[in-house]
Amino acid sequence: MRALARGGGFRIRPPSGYDRSRARRLCSRGVASGFAERLVWGKPNLPTKRSTLLASVCLVPLFFAGTAEARRGVAAAGHSSATQSARSGGVIESIQVTGNDRIETSTVLSYMVVQPGDPFNQDELDRSLKTLYATGLFRDVTLHRAGNVLQVRLAENPIVNRIVFEGNHAAKDEDLRKVISLRPRAVFSTQITAADRQKILEVYAGKARYAATVTPQIIRLAHNRVDVVFLINEAQQTLIHKISFVGNKAFSEARLAQVISSKETAWYRFFASSDEYNPERIRYDSELLRRFYLRNGFVDFQVRNQTGELSPDRKSFYVTFTVDEGPRYRLGKVNIRSSLKHVSAASMRKYIELFANQWYDGSAVQHNATDMQEILQGQGYPFAMVRPEIARNPERHVVDLLFDVSEGPRAYVERIDINGNTITQDAVIRRQLPMSEGDPYTPTERKYAKAILQDLGFFSTVSVDQTTGSAPDRTNVAINVVEKPTGEFSLGGGYSTDVGILGNIGLKQHNLLGSGVDAGISGTMAYYQRQADISVSDPYFLNRNLVAGVDLFVIENNYQTYQNYSEGRYGITLRMGYAYTNRLSQSWSYTLTDRHVDNAYNDASWYILDQTGWSLLSQLSTTLTYDTRDNRMQPHSGYVVRLGGDFAGLGGNERYVRGKVDLGYYIPMDDLTGNHDWTLALTAGAGEIANWGGGRSDIIDNFYLGGNTLRGFLDGGAGPRSMGIPAYTWNGQSYAMHSQEDFIGGRFLYTASATLNFPMPFGADMGIRGRYFVDMGGLDGLRVSRRYTSYPQDMPRYTPVYGDTLTPRVSTGVGFAWKSPFGLINIDLGIPVLKQKHDRTQLFRFGFGQQF
Repeated sequence: MRALARGGGFRIRPPSGYDRSRARRLCSRGVASGFAERLVWGKPNLPTKRSTLLASVCLVPLFFAGTAEARRGVAAAGHSSATQSARSGGVIESIQVTGNDRIETSTVLSYMVVQPGDPFNQDELDRSLKTLYATGLFRDVTLHRAGNVLQVRLAENPIVNRIVFEGNHAAKDEDLRKVISLRPRAVFSTQITAADRQKILEVYAGKARYAATVTPQIIRLAHNRVDVVFLINEAQQTLIHKISFVGNKAFSEARLAQVISSKETAWYRFFASSDEYNPERIRYDSELLRRFYLRNGFVDFQVRNQTGELSPDRKSFYVTFTVDEGPRYRLGKVNIRSSLKHVSAASMRKYIELFANQWYDGSAVQHNATDMQEILQGQGYPFAMVRPEIARNPERHVVDLLFDVSEGPRAYVERIDINGNTITQDAVIRRQLPMSEGDPYTPTERKYAKAILQDLGFFSTVSVDQTTGSAPDRTNVAINVVEKPTGEFSLGGGYSTDVGILGNIGLKQHNLLGSGVDAGISGTMAYYQRQADISVSDPYFLNRNLVAGVDLFVIENNYQTYQNYSEGRYGITLRMGYAYTNRLSQSWSYTLTDRHVDNAYNDASWYILDQTGWSLLSQLSTTLTYDTRDNRMQPHSGYVVRLGGDFAGLGGNERYVRGKVDLGYYIPMDDLTGNHDWTLALTAGAGEIANWGGGRSDIIDNFYLGGNTLRGFLDGGAGPRSMGIPAYTWNGQSYAMHSQEDFIGGRFLYTASATLNFPMPFGADMGIRGRYFVDMGGLDGLRVSRRYTSYPQDMPRYTPVYGDTLTPRVSTGVGFAWKSPFGLINIDLGIPVLKQKHDRTQLFRFGFGQQF
């Protein structure tokens, strides 16, 4: 007997002349049983050569019988398609592959474990079978032995011809194609199809359609191709029916419902998605609750559990937040500890914005620490760190606060890498960064770098990552960006009480050729106004912190609704601006404008008739701005101061100097209301214009009061106005005087306003914000080419003027702004409280516009 080991297997071959039938008879009579026992169990009386031969005669058939049984067991446990297994024993002389139409035979052989020259080992054959199935290329595989030839019979999976979605409306085809793995011209697989079905269900779960069903259908075509059709029943959205809070004592359920972003379904939320159940949003709501309680002094607050239970009919969710409020803490002692050289604790006390005995506010504490840290870094301590530390006193319900001022680890920028900018030039990104190679690197610099790049509007995502450089105090900074389209084509329309029905069209590019240059052309057509504008702005002119731009404009205003003339302007404006600090900036502009006043009615006043004709304005303007607001579009806190001046007379035929100051102060009402959406805005302004050098004194350059500057009054409806005079006879001659009044503006203007912005009930989800306002203003100073106010010296052109007084006009009212799907809608209802005789009022003011 020979024992041969090959390829990890074991094979026993009978000697030549071996008679199987005789061996069976001998073994059945037990002739070799004793020898077999000694052979197998290793008894001390070792077998002789003859006894060994007899044992082999009996054991070999038993061995082959056992291995056959094993093979049958493995085959039974294997794939059902392996209908006939290849027996063990012998060497594979060749492998024949059949049934493969698309896949090369060499490719099939490369997937198999066994190769020609290997033994017929059942384990290796089973592994080959599983490997072929694992490729996903075949729906059926059969291994068959014919002598020493291994036959591999294959049935290939079909090719996907196309993928079709039917019944989907809430999810677009292209969105579903992004999540599935099946692709046209790829190999079809039932396993992949089942996985894709689950992915589609997950898409609908993200849209709060948990009752949706997806049924794949396979349509077989010629040439072993299939169409895969996903039949989708989207079902109704599974919305949040009820939100409950358990364990809350300090705040009602209604108050906590205002804090979280998820909302109960209601009829007016047809444009919102906040009533759709989303597990990620529920977790975010838990964090919102934690922040809210921490702002209100509940230092030990915890959300024990947040659950969303699906109703049995799968049509609604019931969300429950289980909270543990704990006691409410007040702020105790507030101290500072400084280990920073040349910075004493006493010198930092003036920057503490908190006071003892107030309710502890974790958000205010962190903001105060951040402000102090940024102040120190701006004073020449780039690695300064301010960490707030608290010590609870549960018995007294007091939290002692300590600001620890120390120096953090030193780190310097070794290298800045910019990745992902396929359009925007590297220089455009680098010039925005607050640091460069060799500068100190701090978390504040990292935060500002990310914020500045996001504010550019050129990128959909921005991340600032860091890695250790060549030394422990060296840092490599990686700026990773993802570009987004910066071109804009807009069409719009709407209605305004100022210009009537309007439409506009515009084409802009905010990052021209990746240079950061902003360029655009726009036009507006309204019932009372036509306007066209071409503008170009370079935010980094001459590679300096200098904004430069140019505007070409054409404006035609038809004031026939409340003025008795039309006005046209054609000109160019050159602009330049720069920033001294993050808060202080200045801008300059030069404007050259060709102007004309025409289409004056015959019954217009002499003040209007004197203005008709052509004039040329050459004006130099500047504005100095100091701005600390947290948001320039919707400020919640901070203030802004603007000082502006205009000087006309650098050529042209206008001669005047005009100055104006505007103030704005925004007070957050969070502490009183517990809601971030309440803001009190206090604004004021004043301006004056004075002639010099015998200018024309055109009324189109005067100040006007009303409209946006004084709600409740018509544009220009408060201030100097000419009086309408009927026809009369003078010295025996009849004169047809003007019968209508004209707004002629004034020299000196002042305004003041207090506006309380507040969230509308049930309006937050719809983008509606309300406001209550009180406006005040006054305007006086007759500024015209010639006065006609003396009677009878100015006859027959005598035209008296009324409304020329600084006596305040006051109005109050309410309004709201709605960011609707159709555009921004502003509505104000203003009621005059104090007004002068003949003031023109406007109770209702409406504005609507949309760009798409």
